Amino acid sequence: MAGGTTVSPQPLNEEQKTLLQQWLGKRDSNRQNAPGDTWQQGKVLTLEGQEKSEVRGSGDKQDQHLDVMSAMVLEGKPADLAEGQDEMVALVNSGQFLYSTEVTLQTDHSVISCPAVPPAVDRECWEEDKAVLEWSLAPEGTLEEAPMSSGWQLQELEQSLPEAILYHEILWRDWEDLSLQSHCCPDGMQARDAGSGVQFEFTLMSYNILAQDLVEQSPELYVHCHPDILSWSYRFQNILQELQHWDPDILCLQEVQENHYWEQLEPTLGMMGFTCFYKRRTGRKTDGCAICYKHDRFSLLCANPVEFFRPGIDILNRDNVGLVLLLQPFVPATASGSTPTIMPLCVANTHLLYNPRRGDIKLAQLALLLAEIDKVARTAEGNCYPIILCGDLNSVPNSPLYNFIQNGTLCYLGMPAWKVSGQEDCSHQPFQSKLPVPLWPSFLRVTDSCQYVLQSESSNSDRQKYSRDFLLQFQFCESACQRPVDLLLLEGVTDAKPEPPEYWSQRVSRITTPDMGTSFLRSPGLIQHSLSLTSVYSHFLPGKGRAEVTTMPMGFGATVDYIFFSAEPLGDGRNGGQRLYRDGILKLLGRLSLLSEDDLWAAHGLPNPFCSSDHLCLLARFGMDMIIP
Repeated sequence: MAGGTTVSPQPLNEEQKTLLQQWLGKRDSNRQNAPGDTWQQGKVLTLEGQEKSEVRGSGDKQDQHLDVMSAMVLEGKPADLAEGQDEMVALVNSGQFLYSTEVTLQTDHSVISCPAVPPAVDRECWEEDKAVLEWSLAPEGTLEEAPMSSGWQLQELEQSLPEAILYHEILWRDWEDLSLQSHCCPDGMQARDAGSGVQFEFTLMSYNILAQDLVEQSPELYVHCHPDILSWSYRFQNILQELQHWDPDILCLQEVQENHYWEQLEPTLGMMGFTCFYKRRTGRKTDGCAICYKHDRFSLLCANPVEFFRPGIDILNRDNVGLVLLLQPFVPATASGSTPTIMPLCVANTHLLYNPRRGDIKLAQLALLLAEIDKVARTAEGNCYPIILCGDLNSVPNSPLYNFIQNGTLCYLGMPAWKVSGQEDCSHQPFQSKLPVPLWPSFLRVTDSCQYVLQSESSNSDRQKYSRDFLLQFQFCESACQRPVDLLLLEGVTDAKPEPPEYWSQRVSRITTPDMGTSFLRSPGLIQHSLSLTSVYSHFLPGKGRAEVTTMPMGFGATVDYIFFSAEPLGDGRNGGQRLYRDGILKLLGRLSLLSEDDLWAAHGLPNPFCSSDHLCLLARFGMDMIIP
């Protein structure tokens, strides 16, 4: 043909013939699997948000021409490349495969396309392609440096990457409406609402948004993430979109980096109608906690930050903080012109120490927070306003710390420190640190009932704490049964050693705590509180038969984030079980369902292009009874 280039018969060796035949076989296979016989062109979204064309297949005419020329070369016949020269050149330049190599991070939470891993025969060519290497599981060199014990099977995960991850389907979370059904108690029993009537409804979100400084300080925790989705600019837009979508009335955030709060979060949330309060961690830490509320729905009565670091107290030597707000809901006037009355709401937010082996510190920090909540929420009559306690407690469900919040009491005598949070099992270790008794010194001015000792009671605090019933517990202790060296020996008077009666080992004294005006069972190594809190979540997904998780560190799912709220107790929970509750003034109307570990594995963990934190957000809807005059 005119203008064509003729290929003279060239003898091919066996290896060249084999490769060409393999290529022809792949072309036939691809053609059979193709949905159509035309060039398929789609749109993908680049990291800059721009759409680019992407070629997905080829037409029959081009394939037939290339097949004829290939067959002629195999037979040693001359072939004209005039019509197929461009296609052959494109084929050679493409590395003999057609794979999408575009990074397609989408801010609209739809389909995210990832590059498929080519077959083993093309592996070497694929690894040399720079465009493909730009969208790998981790920066260059990270996979080889990652420890094998991290829990992420990275190389196996890379081999199983699908061509498209439907994040919006995998990570779909249902809204559970609880307003028309009874509240589920921990053991599965049902407790009906305490009452019904006109309610003030609001939503509350608790969210650990992952401080950027912590990402950069511990990169080994995020080797499964592409660097682009770890950048703060990308994560902030995703988090902001999530907040706008759920639109909570109260927002409790953890791991809020200070400069990001003042420069971006606080101004942005202010434009969304929020009033924000922030408390940075003490020391050199750069993140902290924030509570934000819609100023058209609540007004502030008081805001109390809590610093858990106390100089001179070893058990309180960490920089964690908490924040307690007392909010007054705004209620509109009724049609008759009367204004309903409603109680204030106490909202607390915290992020406890992570260290799984320092349960003593976690309990002491929690006791300080509960004392501050009791101070803010306690009325002059001795009752409590409705309370919501939320945050990252770094403790798993049914752990001693969790049960302490749920049941209101914890006997920690002889308990290993690692056991408090339930994050790790250190029972195999030869030396295990036990919780000290008492947990904190008396000069902290916090009682074993997690209440502050009031200044007006300072002069009588020791007398109130060590009452007669309390001191009788030590009547037959080892020290009391030892004969003083200088005691004068009198026959029948001081020569007999006291022997405790048989019932003494099982005796538990009943003491009245003056601060609370209520009787509680007390024994050495016991702490308690009277706030009557229960969890919004049940920590189990009945439809999936799996446990709920709120985070997935190192590839292992766990629940460490919670929303607790005030309810009316139905039992004391001191017989080995959990205390049962029913709705009181504060009623749980709905919640956003959580996910299972399997769900997060399917999405390649947290963070991912869809969820930009290593924690899931928690969202609940509440109702508060109002009194109409």
